[in-house]
Order: sequence, then structure tokens, then C-alpha cells
Amino acid sequence: MRPRRTLVIGLAVVAALSGGATTTAVAGRPASPPSQDSTLRALADRHRLAIGTAIDVDALDDPQYRQIAGTDFSTVTAENVMKWEVLEPVRGQYDWSQAEKFMAFAKSNDQRVRGHVLVWNNQLPAWLTEGVADGSITKTELRGILRNHVKTVAGHFKGRIWQWDVVNEAVTDSFDATDGRIGYKGFWAQNLGPGYVADAFRWAREADPKALLFYNDYNIDAFGDGGPLDKTQFVYDMVRDLRRKGVPIDGVGSQAHLSTRYGNYSAFQLADMHLRFAKLGVATALTEVDVRNLLPETQTGDTVNPLLQAQAYDYAALLQGCLASRQCISYTVWGFDDGRSWTNTWDFGSGPGREALATIRDASYQPKLAYRALQAELAWAGPPLVLPRVTQPPGR
Repeated sequence: MRPRRTLVIGLAVVAALSGGATTTAVAGRPASPPSQDSTLRALADRHRLAIGTAIDVDALDDPQYRQIAGTDFSTVTAENVMKWEVLEPVRGQYDWSQAEKFMAFAKSNDQRVRGHVLVWNNQLPAWLTEGVADGSITKTELRGILRNHVKTVAGHFKGRIWQWDVVNEAVTDSFDATDGRIGYKGFWAQNLGPGYVADAFRWAREADPKALLFYNDYNIDAFGDGGPLDKTQFVYDMVRDLRRKGVPIDGVGSQAHLSTRYGNYSAFQLADMHLRFAKLGVATALTEVDVRNLLPETQTGDTVNPLLQAQAYDYAALLQGCLASRQCISYTVWGFDDGRSWTNTWDFGSGPGREALATIRDASYQPKLAYRALQAELAWAGPPLVLPRVTQPPGR
């Protein structure tokens, strides 16, 4: 999770019920007019768009959290309990208890599940990273361990996962590229080479023939100049080349962790990303949406309200970009309340000040301007510019 460094095009400030490029509302409108009492789930269903959130399993013990999570969203992602360090803390001993608690919650609310994550460089169990570091796990053995993990986890949840984040954050950013170009990074590339990406998708498909298999990353929300430091272009080329080789990649997930301190993309730039990936034959999804604000030292209505308005613009623009492409099939916020956001404790390392207030509800679960902006976009968007989502078949 890195801070967003976007192309600054001017900080747009909008009202809570702002319109946009996708707000033509004609045929297909619900029989009764939408209102602020409409859930995001009900509004998104008009477009056959899945609207989702990451779930903190421990927070499900809070009745209010549980009620909102169960009614406002049609898809859910486990924030942490499907990650390797949680599932296999001791080598060879899988603990499915927390993940199954999450799965039971999703089933009880008729929600589709995004599986997160099969292969990532972070949150790995100590026995794995220390074994590689001290040489007790060889490179050959490591590949077998990875294959076993992917097939074991995907196989355990076979038939219950809609989308899997198969490989997560595999490539560098422009600001940390060491040789003047984007490339592969992290534990798996260093130890197995970039071929592990194709391997992981093939193993996941063998384990679950029906799940949609996604590559997931941050800072790929819009294309840059197409050059060697354009991360989105690198991911586009990677997906294109792997699909040409028959690797079963079904979708690309853009995490969309934004910050108002860096300015904003336009909905046109965001739509362009989704539409260009769609031409490769893959679905797209917004998988971890939140928009941070750099908090002023003295927080008053005069200082915070403009930040919340700018935040609402970003949430709405991301949704507009998604709605522009029928292949953008889900929009997931990374937690929905400010009280539990991961941004509250993360060191972004990008200068003085604290970045927080990143979600669509405040710490008391009250809807913020961002929530109202999402409601408005979903309520008033319609044909001819916004059409129902296209069903993405799993690749072979």
C-alpha cells in the first residue's frame, strides 16, 4: 500500500450530489425514485455492478458494523484473514477458522466473495521468509511450496470465490524504479524470477476452474505517457503478453488508494484505463478504494470540509470511470468507516502530517459526502452512456 502520486489537474471541489459524465438518466430507472435511504447495493444492482467492501472479521462482533456490512454491499473481501501468514502460521498447518467465519458472513448475506490474496510479497509467514534467508528452503523447494499454497487455498474455497486476487503488487513504481524503468519486484521475483506470475495463474485455474482470476495492483488507475516509467502501461503489456501465451488471466484489479494531497484524475482518464484493458478481453475492477486526506494541525469545519468535498470528487470520479466500461464489474471500498481504516496507523513516509479520514463513513458510521456522491452517481446514471455490466467468463 503506497501513497498515490497522481497527475495534478487541479483540485476539484464538488457538492455531495454532484453529477458527472455518466449521469444521464433515462430508460432503466427504478419504478420508485431513489433517495438517500437507498443502499449502495440496491442502487448498484440496477447496473449489475457489484459494490463491495473489505471486511475486518473482528469488527463483525459490532452489531452496527455487521448490519451495514451485510446490507450496503453485494460483494466482500477479507481484509487480512485469507493472507498467507494467517492461513498457515506454522508450516504445513492451515488454520481456516477466521476465513471461514468471513465466508459464513458472506453466505448469510448473499454476497459474492473476492478472494484476497494468493500470492503477495507481504504478510508472509516467518517460517517461509526466514527459511529462504537462512538457506534451509532452496529455490527449487520454494517453487513447490508456492504451488502447494496456491492450489491448497484455491482448492479449499473452490466454488465459493467469485474473483481471486491471484498475484498482488508484483511490479515497481516509477518513483522506486532503480534502472529507469518499471520491472518486477519483491520476494517472489527475487527468488523465483518473473515466471512465477504465469505459474500462479495456471495453478489457480487448475484448483478452481470457475473463479475469475485477477492481477491486482496500486497506481494503475490511469495510463501515463506509455514510456518505461508508466506502471499502467507495464501491467497492460504484461497482461497482454501472458494472455497471448494462454495464461488464464480474467481481470485486472486497480486498488485505487488515492489521496487528495496529490490532486485528482478526471473521470475521462479513469474511464480510458478500463476501456483499454477491456480490449484485451479482461474484466476490470476497483478493488481497494479509499481516498486519504492530509489532516491540518487544527481541524475545524473550515479546514476539513473542503477536504471531504475533494474526497467525494475522487470517489465519484472513480465510479464514473468504472461505469463507463461494461467490463468494469465491481467497485470495492477498502473498509467503510474512518474508525477502522488502515490509513489511521500507516506511515506513508511522504512528508509531515497525518493522512486519514479515508473512507465513506465517519467513525460513528454516519455517511460522509463521499457516500452521498456514490449514491447519486449510482442513482442517476443510466443509458445510453451507462449500460449493464457484461458477464466475464473464466478463462481456460
